[in-house]
Amino acid sequence: MKRTAFFISDGTGITAETLGQSLLAQFDNIDFRRLTRPYIDTVEKAHAMVQQINEVAETEQIRPIVFDTIVNTEIRDILSTANAFKVDIFSSFLSPLEEELNDRSSYSVGKSHSITHSANYIERIEAVHFALENDDGGRTRHYDSADIILVGVSRCGKTPTCLYMAMQYGIRAANYPLTEEDMESLQLPSSLKQHKEKLFGLTIDADRLAAIRNERKPNSRYASYAQCEFEVREVEGLFQRDNINFINTTHFSVEEISAKILVEKGIERRFK
Repeated sequence: MKRTAFFISDGTGITAETLGQSLLAQFDNIDFRRLTRPYIDTVEKAHAMVQQINEVAETEQIRPIVFDTIVNTEIRDILSTANAFKVDIFSSFLSPLEEELNDRSSYSVGKSHSITHSANYIERIEAVHFALENDDGGRTRHYDSADIILVGVSRCGKTPTCLYMAMQYGIRAANYPLTEEDMESLQLPSSLKQHKEKLFGLTIDADRLAAIRNERKPNSRYASYAQCEFEVREVEGLFQRDNINFINTTHFSVEEISAKILVEKGIERRFK
């Protein structure tokens, strides 16, 4: 079965998309076509949005699903006329929360992604800069300032995980690729030994690693299954010998990898 799902917002659409995607992920037997529509912030845009939703309903002969985080009541009223199953995320949660807190919501557009809390915003940006500057083992002299150092073979997901932790949690994350030379020596590089308490390992299934590397360097020794299997085996052995916690990233998203790392290391986000 196929269904179309709209994520509609008068802001960036990040909240509607994140919550909506989380709910849709629970339905494995349905193939969703996902359409994000941010900045629906005028009456004219709202009417155009209703027309688009109705056209999809007519073409597909089944009403789309609409997740929205619209704040403006006039725009919400217009969207409610669309031929869709509507999940109004804000009204679903804000009303009972207002009742519990005995206070009215500000109903401000983009509040969850604003830079009102400038200290948090600066913390996030500095963490991203740190991740970029300390990517791929480039500047090990800055490891004293790291919250965590990810280690693993090339292309196992270290860089995107570091950047996600920086963006989402303000974590200063560095990463270091373990090379064939490191594996042959059967020990951690000296630049990592002094920061062993900050290390966390990432590994990956050899066949998945070979597929990823083949996209970058097709038919190379670097991308061969034999080389990938050797590197993964040796690195996992190194982690075990040195008592370094590690996880296999093969079947996890970067969000899941990051959350698991922070839980295992007991690291809290830098901003609230």
